[in-house]
Amino acid sequence: MPNPINTFFHSLYKSMDWFLILAMLPIFGAGLVTMASFTGAPGFFDKQIIWIVVSLIVLVGVSFLDVRFLRRTSVLVVLYIVSCVALLALFVLGHASHGARSWVNLGFFSIQPSDPLKIILILMLAKYFSKRHIEIANIQHIIVSGIYALVPFVLVALHPDFGSAITIFAIWFGMVLVSGISKKHLAIVFCVGLLVTGVLWNFGFKDYQKQRILNFIHPLSNIQGSGYNAYQATVTVGSGQIIGKGIGYGTQSRLKFLPEYQTDFIFAAFAEEWGFVGVMLLIILFAVVIQRILSNAMKGETNFEILFGVGLAIFFMTHLIINIGMNIGIVPVTGIPVPFMSYGGSHLVTECLGIGILMSMKRYSRGTHKDVIKNDFAPI
Repeated sequence: MPNPINTFFHSLYKSMDWFLILAMLPIFGAGLVTMASFTGAPGFFDKQIIWIVVSLIVLVGVSFLDVRFLRRTSVLVVLYIVSCVALLALFVLGHASHGARSWVNLGFFSIQPSDPLKIILILMLAKYFSKRHIEIANIQHIIVSGIYALVPFVLVALHPDFGSAITIFAIWFGMVLVSGISKKHLAIVFCVGLLVTGVLWNFGFKDYQKQRILNFIHPLSNIQGSGYNAYQATVTVGSGQIIGKGIGYGTQSRLKFLPEYQTDFIFAAFAEEWGFVGVMLLIILFAVVIQRILSNAMKGETNFEILFGVGLAIFFMTHLIINIGMNIGIVPVTGIPVPFMSYGGSHLVTECLGIGILMSMKRYSRGTHKDVIKNDFAPI
């Protein structure tokens, strides 16, 4: 009789992409080391360790599931509706933080429903485009898929959580580009985007969100007021120079000139202590993570698995590009965390959930792509 422990570890070894996991772990460590150096930080380090353990348990647990049930229309529709209802409930039950009512406070911890929604949206779009990628030139499919993204986009933007709204749009737009879109339709999408931006500026954005954009355009216009965060982040990144000030010697974050050094601006805090060399190593690790995600996606059993992996890579790249961009002053400040690194459990669990689903898909992937979906997995 086989030893169940040996069987478990053998299955774990075969189901995991260890290059991906080994690239993730130092990023977790970079966040922890940076938090550990904060003077008087209220338990960020200890709580983050707990969330990392929980997230890795989620990753391993999901990787052992047969996630082919996610191809079913009924399952995806239920998940999508539940997520949208949760976003609606935030208007009544939501806990306001930094101007956004994006959290549900459960006492011991808080949940941000917009985080798991991003994975569900990727699954929805992967399902839709997996059967229609050949017909994507038909603008009907762009409109229908756009509606799938528009509903949560509007709900999230109204909280207001502009960072998550941008991520939702980027996921949809990226997956449309990958699925194939004509230049004419791309121009239409661009014009609609400008129109939506104009509407949001006049009727959707709060005053502080408008001010962030104005501060981005004129970065030195109000560095003692609304432009303080962005300015301090830029100063902090630059002060790291080539090799950094050393672990625990980042004066901007330790002396709390840098705000939100554990979440939105943890990249700046890391850059101050590790310098350009450390930042390049961090970016290389993220490049490995994204490359391994895409590599596993390309081996997917069907178009659904391939498109899910591509959507997941877009999700991570969006978070990384926007967060680094706002830390070095090339995009406006939005509340987007660095994957695997920023403090918080909601985004960590979501990121590991996405990786876990990808690892589960890896277990039944084929060496060559075969787009065969049984009749009981009907398209949306």
